[in-house]
Amino acid sequence: MLAKRSILLADDESSILETLRLAFEREGYEVATAKSSTEAVGLIKRNGRFDAVITDLNMEEEDIGLEVARVAMMAKPRPAVVVCTGFASMANSRAALEMGIDYLAHKPVELRDLISALNRLISKQRQLGGADER
Repeated sequence: MLAKRSILLADDESSILETLRLAFEREGYEVATAKSSTEAVGLIKRNGRFDAVITDLNMEEEDIGLEVARVAMMAKPRPAVVVCTGFASMANSRAALEMGIDYLAHKPVELRDLISALNRLISKQRQLGGADER
């Protein structure tokens, strides 16, 4: 039997962070949260064993979520990486996709779509051996 899926949510907007946390906990995820890119990077480097990382693109600095995504993508095992933004430009959207993130979501995020996409991504990562069964 697979262990509980774990996720790190990074967003500087408390209401969004809380809404996502509750939604993913209802889906059976173990959820960690970070209110800044610094906090998110620290959690990834210390824990490093998330099935998925969802980060806001613009937190305390514009496009800082790309740094969170970059660090997450270097973690072993590599989690599924999702970038969410309400202020996408062609440049930052392209940068996110070119660095190899797994999913780009635009706010307001449709929770059903995000959860469905994340479930598929994690299943794929586990099949490919990208994330250990805990």
